[in-house]
Amino acid sequence: MQASVTFVGNATTLLRLGQFTLLTDPAFGPAGSRVHLGYGAWTKRVRDPALDVLSGVTVDAVVLSHLHSDHFDPAARRWVEPTLPILTTPQASRKLRRKRFLSARGLPPFECHEWTRDRQRLRVTAVPGRHGPGVVNRLLPDVMGSVIELELDGRLATRVYITGDTLMHDVLEQVPRRFGDIDAMLIHLGGTRLAGLLLTMDDRHGVELTRLIRPALTVPIHFDDYQVMKSPLSDFVTRAEQQGLTGITPIGRGKTLTLPVRPGSPGLSRPHNRAA
Repeated sequence: MQASVTFVGNATTLLRLGQFTLLTDPAFGPAGSRVHLGYGAWTKRVRDPALDVLSGVTVDAVVLSHLHSDHFDPAARRWVEPTLPILTTPQASRKLRRKRFLSARGLPPFECHEWTRDRQRLRVTAVPGRHGPGVVNRLLPDVMGSVIELELDGRLATRVYITGDTLMHDVLEQVPRRFGDIDAMLIHLGGTRLAGLLLTMDDRHGVELTRLIRPALTVPIHFDDYQVMKSPLSDFVTRAEQQGLTGITPIGRGKTLTLPVRPGSPGLSRPHNRAA
């Protein structure tokens, strides 16, 4: 049995949790490709995704934080089978179902979807996010974070929080309040800016959220794939270290990181870093 994350690029990861494999926010376009962000705004990809890690992989579902083309681009839409379950926001699911993805399921905040295999259960619960500041958020796609829990024989083995494209906001306080300890957090950073507006967490927002969640392991993703990303990963790592936060573990493209598991979870290995 395993619990790991493999980084493909941007917000795209493969989560292998026990008998289950999830693909997050698939964006497969190469460096130089352009994606539409809405309202006439475009951005260019500047780094290639590590698509070789997808070879031979069978995916149980896609977890899609929101429907922006840097999270579900044309290349990924061609790759994803229409019958593959996609867990996303209700707004995104309606649009996807009109575009042949009939297995898209919208999860309102704190609604969950579960799979059970043998002695294992995987639960994905949608949690709130805010993509833009103030009233600007209403002009942007709805966004969700996800809390993913793997249970073995009814006992929690690991709990992973994926932030989605959110800014630090009071609604995020509900995550630790409702779920308690988080074993690993995949945090969307990058300090994305359009027309001067901050639309994803920069180093300051990211450190504030990490301090709130206090995960055992924090894995930064979504930080340098597109031109609109203005906040370097190094700024987040430095600020986190200055504030005494531990467990910050960057991961390279195509690399795999073993996720923390809880004591007493039979068959699950202890975490070790294979991200370099």
